[in-house]
Amino acid sequence: MTELLLFQLYGVLASWGEPAVGEYRPSATHPGKSQITGLLAAALGISRDEEAALSALANNYGLAVRIDAEGELLRDYHTTQVPPKRRGQRFYTRRDEMATDHLYTILSQRDYRVEAAWTCGLWSRDDAPHALDDVRRALQQPQFTLYLGRKSCPPSLPLNPQLIQADTLKEAFAGYRGDEKLSDSLVAHSGKHRYCWEDPLPTGLATGFDQTMRLWHVPRNDLPGSRIRWQFTTRDERQAIA
Repeated sequence: MTELLLFQLYGVLASWGEPAVGEYRPSATHPGKSQITGLLAAALGISRDEEAALSALANNYGLAVRIDAEGELLRDYHTTQVPPKRRGQRFYTRRDEMATDHLYTILSQRDYRVEAAWTCGLWSRDDAPHALDDVRRALQQPQFTLYLGRKSCPPSLPLNPQLIQADTLKEAFAGYRGDEKLSDSLVAHSGKHRYCWEDPLPTGLATGFDQTMRLWHVPRNDLPGSRIRWQFTTRDERQAIA
């Protein structure tokens, strides 16, 4: 059996960034590797400029996600005042930005998922910097504020992290008990879920999905490279409906 850490994500608003071109900022239907890495980093108290620590989180934990409710799509027309970029100048707060002369306005359209819910599963790889139980405790009492993709999207319920022993991914998700406040009506659907996971799975952990189910893989450009330079690389994500 393999130990996994499962936790729930639910929010009135969530936004899981995808590759963006121009002013349009889309959202995926579920969180990817970069967003979960950021969530774990916030819980553990790792700041954005600690690239080695962020890389260790991204590369040494496997991720699986079950989509419990995709929610509805909301598109926001967004205007923001920003200062001009100047070499050697860094703004640490929004107040610092707004105190600068010659502000200009940038426009964007941003997508959000409304009233959506996900269950996430993590497993450790050989060089994992933190034991899963330490990550569990951090998710219960995070060092920094947690967000569902954007600062305007805090979780609406506690993450309720649980350690589960299982032989398959499907079995692990089935054994997870989410928060009772996440009503059955919210996640009511045809009885099937979409599962998303990355390879390789740890030795001894199977997927639990057979060839009679809908199985496919999707390339996602969401594996963090450099946080400072906003660089990402591509990984393959396996998906199934069961």
